[in-house]
Amino acid sequence: MDGPASILLDFTLCIGCGACEDACQEEHNLPADPPEDRLDYRNYTVVLKKDDQYYRKMCMHCEEPTCASVCPVAALIKTEEGPVIYHPDKCIGCRYCMMACPFGIPAYEWHKPIPVIRKCIMCNERVSAGKQTACAWVCPVGACRFGPREKMLAIAKRRIAQFPDRYVDYIYGEKEVGGTSVLMLSGTPFEDLGFRMDLGEQALPELTWTVMSKIPNIVITGGILLGGISWIIQRRMDIEKENLSALDEHIKNQEKGGDA
Repeated sequence: MDGPASILLDFTLCIGCGACEDACQEEHNLPADPPEDRLDYRNYTVVLKKDDQYYRKMCMHCEEPTCASVCPVAALIKTEEGPVIYHPDKCIGCRYCMMACPFGIPAYEWHKPIPVIRKCIMCNERVSAGKQTACAWVCPVGACRFGPREKMLAIAKRRIAQFPDRYVDYIYGEKEVGGTSVLMLSGTPFEDLGFRMDLGEQALPELTWTVMSKIPNIVITGGILLGGISWIIQRRMDIEKENLSALDEHIKNQEKGGDA
């Protein structure tokens, strides 16, 4: 494939057949009874409906994934082919990825004694073998397409230009948090479908490293400050002891004088 892989979801073409959901469940051996109204540990994608608009939710496979940047054991990584994949054998269950994901995607198997994180891995094995994702391969109307990201972006922009009355003039995922490998077109404003529009264009790991890079200075400054405070407290305690000692000596001298 010429460049990292990407999925283009065109909600205006989706007929809500659920073929993508079924193919995903089968491909990844997921439970046969996933929830129909949300993502959780039992599914990797879900088809929803708002008025007369069908739409899908799934992992966005960020170009610079925050989940991978906060994982302390590299259980989540971004592959060169495009998918953000998960290694359950490395996972320590810290769930930092769940807290860090701007799209709220990773789900946890709370009910299991040895739980793991669940999320779409963009059919990594199929992609590595040069195949389409299961959802793109099975879609009967082309609402889900798979190919190089630059090609999918070009298709999305061309569709908006050719059919301006059909689409919202916006490609969701083109720039969100530095861009994602899942791109979306819609005839309904994305905010009306529950997608976050306040994420900005900066890749979140950049913010993570900006904060992390300041930690040494914070530690040094904090150490100096705490050391200064400790010295002041200790000095006050020493002075208090000296005063009490002097007062005690004064009282003793007075008592001796009275006895005389």
